[in-house]
Amino acid sequence: MSAAITIFAVVKILVMIGFVFNIAALLTWVDRRQSSMIQDRIGPNRAVLKIGKFELRVAGLLHTAADGVKFFFKEDFMPPNADKILFSLAPILAMMPILALIAVIPFGDTLCTRDIVGHLKDGSWFWPSIPRWGVCGTNAGDHSYAIDMLVAPLNVGILYVFALAGQGIVGAAIAGWSSDNKFSLMGALRAASQMVSYEVAMGLSLIGAMMIYGSIRLDDMVRWQGDNAWGIFVQPVAFFLFFVAAVAENKRIPFDLPEAESELVSGYFTEYSGMKFGMFYFAEYMEVCTIFLGGWQLPFIHRDGLTIAFGDVTLARAPMAHWAVELIGVLAFFGKTIVLCSFQAFVRWSLPRFRYDQLMKLGWKVLLPLAIANIFATGVIWLALERLGPQVAAGLDVVASLTQALVAVAITAGLVGLVVGAMNPRKHSRSLAGTTAKFAEALGGSKETPMQA
Repeated sequence: MSAAITIFAVVKILVMIGFVFNIAALLTWVDRRQSSMIQDRIGPNRAVLKIGKFELRVAGLLHTAADGVKFFFKEDFMPPNADKILFSLAPILAMMPILALIAVIPFGDTLCTRDIVGHLKDGSWFWPSIPRWGVCGTNAGDHSYAIDMLVAPLNVGILYVFALAGQGIVGAAIAGWSSDNKFSLMGALRAASQMVSYEVAMGLSLIGAMMIYGSIRLDDMVRWQGDNAWGIFVQPVAFFLFFVAAVAENKRIPFDLPEAESELVSGYFTEYSGMKFGMFYFAEYMEVCTIFLGGWQLPFIHRDGLTIAFGDVTLARAPMAHWAVELIGVLAFFGKTIVLCSFQAFVRWSLPRFRYDQLMKLGWKVLLPLAIANIFATGVIWLALERLGPQVAAGLDVVASLTQALVAVAITAGLVGLVVGAMNPRKHSRSLAGTTAKFAEALGGSKETPMQA
């Protein structure tokens, strides 16, 4: 069984690394494509694969492939007076913590499987029947084993994530200081102060969630949400605080002060080129983690199949194979991550950049007090609910089931809307917006010239 565990460990690493790198590359396309849709303009369309007379653009996806190829072949420039060791080390310090922290992010429920001995013993398939509650693999006689769907099941859980996520400050600071560029140094100072400030609010926003979940392990948090309600319903204020702080930690618009092209050229990575710049670029996109959206959980889907129940009343039940439930959970986790990344891109192209004093005031005077108040309110409400008796607990179970139904309706409506929107694309129509356009239209229109690269 040790060989099988090793194989599963390698597969889990490849799945997470493959997803992270591919979603980081895909988000470069989303930023271009989604921004063009929001601003009602032509998106990425210059990268073309020509096969005879046939031109393949793939909705601009070839731009991402072209960027990846260019990163490898661009000149690896280094400023003459830069600290060569620290200058080369900074991109690694920015990227490696992101790759290390995904080791504790669970992308599925515990996988229960059976070895070949158990298969031949009773003729059952490799996937044993799994109850809704309980742990498989506790009885060695049935030859079943539990495989955690995360690379490293650490007991410290979310504390490990915060410890590694905070190391990104070091990479940004070293990059700006070692570049021998005043704009890079100013960007590094901004990045360090911004990330330290919002790290405090982000950490405190999760205290209320950990009080309710009763654990700091990410997989246990997800299981609690599957049995009760998603964290966005039990901790709505914490979700808002965490999301805002996470966007600021990622240094994305409207919190992109460390990069601010109009002020600092490109901030702390102004002097970087080639794959060193690419490592900074991908590290920014890979800092995604959700705690409040149920992880791999979907409404009414449990280990033993689909069960639609409100309190003690069961409306429908459909048993499902264990492998099918696991597959649905993994796809749900990755799907939620993609949706959250898309929403962050929507925020990026919808809001203007804050001033630096506004950014710091938001972190220290708004988010931090709200996070502390949320901890106090959570403790008071939680203790009050525990003392109200079993009748209130039963009522809360019904409310939790109603939230699951609301999520199920929202997911269904979203999928239907996505399919309908894809089948009926928006038709654009020309309109005159000003007197200059009217004069040009009266004279026969403006002449169009071929686009230049």
